[in-house]
Amino acid sequence: MKGPRSALGCGQKPGHHGIGSKAGYAMRDDTAPEIITAGLLVIGDEILSGRTKDKNIGYIAEYLTRIGIDLREARVVADDESAIVEALNAMRARYSYVFTTGGIGPTHDDITADSVAKAFGVAIDYDERALALLKERYAAIGTEMNQARMRMTRVPKDAELVPNKVSAAPGFWIGNVIVMAGVPSIMQAMLDEVAPQLKTGIRMLSETVRADCREGDVGTELGEIAKAHPDVMIGSYPFVDEVRGPNANIVVRGRDSARLAAAKKAIEKMLDQKRAPIAAQR
Repeated sequence: MKGPRSALGCGQKPGHHGIGSKAGYAMRDDTAPEIITAGLLVIGDEILSGRTKDKNIGYIAEYLTRIGIDLREARVVADDESAIVEALNAMRARYSYVFTTGGIGPTHDDITADSVAKAFGVAIDYDERALALLKERYAAIGTEMNQARMRMTRVPKDAELVPNKVSAAPGFWIGNVIVMAGVPSIMQAMLDEVAPQLKTGIRMLSETVRADCREGDVGTELGEIAKAHPDVMIGSYPFVDEVRGPNANIVVRGRDSARLAAAKKAIEKMLDQKRAPIAAQR
């Protein structure tokens, strides 16, 4: 599997970073950190109907963040060719990578592979490499290689296979699009296979501060701190404490450890000032 080639979009030439700034590669000088971005396209009627609860978005988001890729968007679309093609073309022009999950199984409504081929304007056919993998797998477990299972060997022209150590049926990688299974255990195995070949940027750092006061009590002050520290992201996430009642966690995220620490220190100082009158009343 040729990872470096796969970071290129349709019609791009080696040596070019994506499709201008739209592909997620910032036009930058040599000193600015490169930000690598990703989009996730979840495919399947069963997700939209609620019959199947998605377990992949959170896993992929955490996985990519950990290795230095920003997941910027996640979409869920039905098993509809035009919807898949439209979403895929929009996302692959916008991000460094697009990951898809779902729709590469043996049934008639598994149309992801055909839809990806259409989005890239390439042919799709039975792939000898994929066919060999499945024949070996099914021979080993005594399962018939029927026409339905043959569907899982159809791969767009020039795509690289993504190995599947769980059930053998591969995903594939074409341009900057990585197509994976929807079954969580298989998707996770496929992600492990492609991860070493992904281009990554500076990892996002994160710190959490427990407010021990209500979110509404610190909203204005957090806004002022955010303005004073524009290079970090500050989020407030309310929860209910069994003892204190309404509470909040303040999460600070950024790529520069010194700037992150400065913002965290400002938040902690502000919270100390907010808590002091409450403590004095006890």
